[in-house]
Amino acid sequence: MSKKLPLEGIKVLDLSRVLALPFATMILSDLGAQVIKVERPKIGDETRHWGPPFLKTESAYFLCTNRNKKSITVDISKKEGQKIIYDLASICDVFVENYKVGELKKYSLDYKKIKKINPTIVYCSLTGYGQNGPKSNLPGYDFIMQGESGLMSITGSPKGPPMKVGVAILDIVSGLYATIAILASLYKRQKIKQSEYIDLALYDCAVSSLANVASNYLVSSKIPKRYGNAHPNIVPYQTFKAKDKYFNLAVGNDEQFQKLASLLNTDALKQDKFKKNENRVRNRKELVKILQEVFKTQNAQYWVDLFQSHNLPAGHINNLKEVFEDKQLLARDMVKIINHPFGLLKIVGTPIKLSNSTITEPKSPPLLGQDTINVLKKLLHYNKSYIKHLKNQNVI
Repeated sequence: MSKKLPLEGIKVLDLSRVLALPFATMILSDLGAQVIKVERPKIGDETRHWGPPFLKTESAYFLCTNRNKKSITVDISKKEGQKIIYDLASICDVFVENYKVGELKKYSLDYKKIKKINPTIVYCSLTGYGQNGPKSNLPGYDFIMQGESGLMSITGSPKGPPMKVGVAILDIVSGLYATIAILASLYKRQKIKQSEYIDLALYDCAVSSLANVASNYLVSSKIPKRYGNAHPNIVPYQTFKAKDKYFNLAVGNDEQFQKLASLLNTDALKQDKFKKNENRVRNRKELVKILQEVFKTQNAQYWVDLFQSHNLPAGHINNLKEVFEDKQLLARDMVKIINHPFGLLKIVGTPIKLSNSTITEPKSPPLLGQDTINVLKKLLHYNKSYIKHLKNQNVI
């Protein structure tokens, strides 16, 4: 039996920019969907200009999240530009956008209008705060949401300032939620031929990502503190300083702690007050001080090798050079080299591995508008004279 792409035949009309929804549509493209990325003429997605670094004129930021897509340029403020979107929406399965609340309605590209054109469309909107509520008119930015959601209040050193995560993690989380919602809606559509409107908020996704920390507060009513690289509920589960550098140790249960105490053979660790995790949490400072004194006697490699050989979770803290030279990462085919018009391009591959389906072989992120003419000709069957007219009127 030949392997097929899971989303082969699905067409996605992508009016999103920056990171969250472009990340979602890239995942859909990895799974076989045809993604048509609509960009502003001459300007394109904002992230095309977010650099350095650049591959000639293409920013590394844009390149990280737009593989496999077709880029067309359309001025949606013009009637003829809106008609292009209507024609594409009529043959697409999914419509994706991350404009501010009500903005696309000004161009008659809102869900109500698109649903009339395509009664089975899956229409996904991602905004900062959702379609309702007192903040719904405000824009959404990952950094702002890291602060407002409480994420920064629990990130960073206990004695330092609130700290953001080093990547736009809430954009990534929101992109994953969007992907899940779109796939669920497509599955439902197989049974019930009707449209679906997905109302996602960056803020909602941010708060949902707090997971056990949010639950800790809701159960106890105690405002969580910052623990740096430590865990609020499990001890020892943090970064330690070895003789030469830092490493991570994650002792997740009492059995693992007993193994740790046995390997370190330190009487202080065998006290009753450290046997149960709840007591270790209460006696966190004392326990961590004991462990730190032991760990500074050997290099990090020694401790990581020792613990891993006894199935205790431990690992190095790698820089990105070390990450992308890791034999494990290479064995998982997570670094891809593809041909870009400006030269060879290294990208991070998809983490999705399927046994009975294939994944799209990664194709170069598109140059701005490189597919406009081809899409208008082959998908919409516009003739040459009309396409020329659209170009002369700066619609495309």
